[in-house]
Amino acid sequence: MYFENKRILIIGGTGTIGTSLVGYLLKENPQIIKILSRDEYKQHMMKEAFDYHEKLHFIIGDAREYDSLIEAMDRIDYVIHVAAMKRVEVCESNPFEAVRTNVMGTYNVMKAATQQHVKKVVFTSSDKAISPTNAYGATKLLAERMIAATEKNKESSTIFASVRFGNVMGSRGSVIPLFIEQIKNNQRINVTNKNMTRFMMTLEQATELTLKALREAQGGEVFVLKMPVIQLGLLAEVLIEEIAKQNRLREDGIEVKVTGLRTGEKMYEELMTMDESKTALELQDMYIIPSLSNNNKAYEGAKKADIRTYSSSSQKALDREGLRALLKKAGFI
Repeated sequence: MYFENKRILIIGGTGTIGTSLVGYLLKENPQIIKILSRDEYKQHMMKEAFDYHEKLHFIIGDAREYDSLIEAMDRIDYVIHVAAMKRVEVCESNPFEAVRTNVMGTYNVMKAATQQHVKKVVFTSSDKAISPTNAYGATKLLAERMIAATEKNKESSTIFASVRFGNVMGSRGSVIPLFIEQIKNNQRINVTNKNMTRFMMTLEQATELTLKALREAQGGEVFVLKMPVIQLGLLAEVLIEEIAKQNRLREDGIEVKVTGLRTGEKMYEELMTMDESKTALELQDMYIIPSLSNNNKAYEGAKKADIRTYSSSSQKALDREGLRALLKKAGFI
């Protein structure tokens, strides 16, 4: 019951991951959970979803606005920062807005947390921050580096850490719900490239990783969950089989259209670079990349990670049955 009687702020908390985090945190009987976001409609829907829970307090605010963060962090113990511009194509078209939200917004969070003497802050990053080829990944990389640099330029007792996500199944804009909608409504599925591979994690895994990082953080680390690799073409095939069966559609009547890579999109993703792996530690379910100024910290049960690049191109993708099992576990089929 790490969070019992604690005061928690979730920035960008009305999204898929934020909503899941609230469900988990309420089980540990916190004193209050504040949810800061820009969208009053999403806040209203979330209030209803949690039956107007007395421990939830909603604030209209924006990570871009320092003053709203200062007020929201009053007497807060822990901050989880999940607010972001995350759609690759939108960030490509609006790179400065991506910088304002993902970089300057994170800087504001860090500055406000230091000012208000918050105990710990966890920032949610992405595998697209590794060797970035798009504006979204570049902004997430910069934010990660700012988090790591706090150990070198310590201004307060606040502990900062990052968690690095793969693709979260079911999050807004993720490919699986999009594929399912296309199959049901259009009997057509758009695939950028059938050989493209991605790291995939369930919403439950993303939530648990974030909370574990918050508990375990000692300062400046990046926590990376071990997760399976899926091939986009096989994902399309399995979803067509299952959704066609559920909706009495003919499989051979569903078209697969290959659209090609979008600007800034990669065929493969990385979770950890070769250089990062040289200092990384391995636990049963995750890796920990310590900051360069804080690489002498000990974590129970940790061992040195293998020195290699952790890429979706070098890991074996799930086979048909493994992918089907993952989709069932996540509740999509």
